[in-house]
Order: sequence, then C-alpha cells, then structure tokens
Amino acid sequence: MGLEQINTQAMVLLGCGKMGSALLAGWLAQGITAQHVHVIEPAPSDWLRGSGVSLNGKLPDAPAVVVLAVKPQMMGAALPALQSFGNGQTLFISIAAGTQMARFSDILGARTPIIRAMPNTPAAVGQGITALIGNDHVSDTQLALAEALLSAVGQTVRLEHEAQMDAVTALSGSGPAYVFHLIEAMARAGAAQGLAPELAMQLARATVTGAAALASQAPQTAAELRQNVTSPGGTTAAALAVLMDATHGLPPLMERAIAAAAARSQELAQ
Repeated sequence: MGLEQINTQAMVLLGCGKMGSALLAGWLAQGITAQHVHVIEPAPSDWLRGSGVSLNGKLPDAPAVVVLAVKPQMMGAALPALQSFGNGQTLFISIAAGTQMARFSDILGARTPIIRAMPNTPAAVGQGITALIGNDHVSDTQLALAEALLSAVGQTVRLEHEAQMDAVTALSGSGPAYVFHLIEAMARAGAAQGLAPELAMQLARATVTGAAALASQAPQTAAELRQNVTSPGGTTAAALAVLMDATHGLPPLMERAIAAAAARSQELAQ
C-alpha cells in the first residue's frame, strides 16, 4: 500500500501547526494531490490557505488515514468529531506526545486501527526521524502506508512495544533541543576565550551541522569519527578528557537528562 491510495480514498489531517505543516509539505512533494487532503485547523496559516487542500470543509465518508497532529491537551475535544471513522478501515496515526493508543481506542472504538508515532522537528527540513508502533488492529499494509507517509519527512523506525515510546520521546523527540543548547554552550565558551559572540555562534553552528552531516554520511561509527579527529596529547584530547569524565562529563549528564525526559513522558501519559 503506497501513497497512491490517498489520491483514491483521501485523508484527514487534524491540526496543522509546525509539525502538521512539515508533514503536509512532505506529502504534497511526494505526489499526494492537495484536493485529497482534508485539513481541520482553526487557525490556518497563509501557507495552508494557499496550499490547495480542503480546509475546514466537509470530510470524506471513508478516508484511508486520519492523522492526529494536535497537542495532547486538545485531543479530547477534537476526537469526538472523528468517531464515525472508528471501528472501520480508516487508519488513525497519532503524533501527539504522551497519549497512549488505549486512550484513542476508548474514544474511537476498540477495533480501530491506531498507530502511535513520534517524529521530531528536523522533519521541517526533511531530516526528521519517526518511531512508530501500531495496535493489534493495524494490518501490514496499513503499517507500510504509515511508514510511507512519515518517511516523506525523514527516516522511520518500528518499535517492539509501546512502552519504548517514552525513551524515544526523550532521545529523538526532545533531542534536537539538546543539540541546539550544545550550539549555545559552544558559542558562549568560544566567546569566553576571546571570540566575538557573532563569530563564535557562526563557528559553533557550522561545526555542529557539519559534524552531523558527516556522521550521517560517513560509514564509520560515531566513536570512530571521534577517534579520527583526536590526536594523542592534542587539543581535542584535552577537551575530551573533560567531556568524557565518568563522573562529571557528558555521558552521565546526558543519562540524567534523558532519564528526566523519559520520566516526564511517563507522567504526562497518566
């Protein structure tokens, strides 16, 4: 089952904020025709208004997919309008953080095929990664359709069980913010060593984005890439002695940070 089914059966997108817009732009670029996408969005952007999609109009009778892209706190008010699509052949895909599949089943019906997915913000530039898992009512073809939709904005991975979603949220869902903060910290440290703040920020941004591109394209592991730029007794080794300290370095700090994010994800799911 590929994206061509959308151009036959249509789809519904509930919510078109930053992530919804990134997904929609990816779908349109992949060949889904705008008139087959029905968007429900109370505050549409100028881009959305001009995209050619069906906006806040009559919904199709039996869409192939409904994508839920509103914030979790808005889900309870929005879902009842879509109950008529439950317990049937319509696939529901949720990208709402912290909302478990069982909650959707309670509202939409126990036999509803539901996929829970966690994309991240680099989807806006087609460089995202999305983890997904479906309930027992999702067929292999529906899972393949979900992967085709989500791969329009980056990579996809399948999870073994839903409990892993908290760790995914903490690692890749929240992870871009960690990298942005790394850029901030590197720039401040460069400025502290005498660089103009603007120059330090330019160097930090280019270094992180360049290293990320190299890590993405090179066949070596991250550890091998690190070793390749680390001369014994050199400047990089001096910095890594601080960053890799077992007690106060980056590894234990990152473990605490991701554990805190995962714990918060679990709390929000309650």
